[in-house]
Amino acid sequence: MDQQPAIVKTDGQDSFSSDLRYQSGFHNHFSSEALPGALPHGQSSPLLCPYGPLRRASLRHLLHVSSEAQPPQLALSDQAVPRPRRLSCGGGRWIIPEKPTDFVQGLYTVCGAGSSFLRHGFAIHMYTANKSMDNCAFCNADGDFLIVPQTGRLWITTECGRLQVSPGEIAVLPQGFRFAVDLPDGPSRGYVAEVFGTHFQLPDLGPIGANGLAAPRDFLVPTACFEESIRPGYIIIQKFGGELFTAKQDFSPFNVVAWHGNYAPYKYDLTTFCPFNTVLVDHGDPSVNTVLTAPTDNLHTFRPPYYHRNCMSEFMGLIYGGYEAKADGFVPGGASLHSCMTPHGPDTKTYEATIARGNEAGPHKISDTMAFMFESCLIPRICSWALESPFIDRDYYQCWIGLRSHFTGTRSNDKDGDIENGQKED
Repeated sequence: MDQQPAIVKTDGQDSFSSDLRYQSGFHNHFSSEALPGALPHGQSSPLLCPYGPLRRASLRHLLHVSSEAQPPQLALSDQAVPRPRRLSCGGGRWIIPEKPTDFVQGLYTVCGAGSSFLRHGFAIHMYTANKSMDNCAFCNADGDFLIVPQTGRLWITTECGRLQVSPGEIAVLPQGFRFAVDLPDGPSRGYVAEVFGTHFQLPDLGPIGANGLAAPRDFLVPTACFEESIRPGYIIIQKFGGELFTAKQDFSPFNVVAWHGNYAPYKYDLTTFCPFNTVLVDHGDPSVNTVLTAPTDNLHTFRPPYYHRNCMSEFMGLIYGGYEAKADGFVPGGASLHSCMTPHGPDTKTYEATIARGNEAGPHKISDTMAFMFESCLIPRICSWALESPFIDRDYYQCWIGLRSHFTGTRSNDKDGDIENGQKED
């Protein structure tokens, strides 16, 4: 049981505590209360709660609001069509808007596949914002959000408590939770993956054993806190079927004094990830470095390094540093999409530099960089907003122009030789 002092607000503009407390674990059964004894023991729905019925009825209040439909601001529309192409905005970050824009207003869909109505599929979004959400909260009825901030911290208030998410960390906000995003550092930019009909989980470790990849203990869940104030005209923005709707109420949705269960928001620091890889004999499949997965139907695939095409569509983003496979033109805040069966690999400059070193290259430590990938076996449709963006690199394909074959037809006699059955050939 976690307990921390209650948070009482009058105007909704207080700052996050510098020492936020979290609970540790992944999909554990957690319990947390902001006031001692607020969580009923032995019951989930008692007739009378320790601090009175009003607070216990807080979730019921949400059913008694006046709703009004608004034009959709975020959707995988009919204009989003499948395109077998390579897409990149790696050379130009999404620019922070000049006019006041909060997290929801600055959230745009890049691509996706499937349907939230059919509870199967995914979508990828990008956001740019320069102001906190004011007197409003967002709720995603379609699926889970996985948020990857690239610049600027996020203060995320949820019904279960608060999360501070910095660049280099990720946050998962499960379907149905209401949340608000504040920007303590000013302008912020980042990426969002959304999954329909399933939830993120840790990959099976198999022969890796108990310790490796993302450790359950490194996932942090918020502790209970609540707002006790009148909030006239408070707006709930709900995403439903890819469209946005609004409803008004006169109180904050973040009025949960205590909660328990295993369905809660959480965050994870990517620098705590324990990777497994060796190139002693060959290059392992990058799936060995999976942080979280949302399984659908199983597909058998392979990834022949280094240039390849396969059944997976790969959306790549860069949080900070440089990306080893793209020597130029891929900057933090940029992104690329390589759709299903579309050939791709390192750019010409990177490839030729590696070939030139040959067997004398030696080991090389990659540091001071953080890249990530959203990968799916579904074929994404690219939205018009992304295709028409002024930041699209329409000459992206030219990074492979100049690749030449190094095939000689003559077997090399290098000392490394070929390896068969674990033995080098003479």
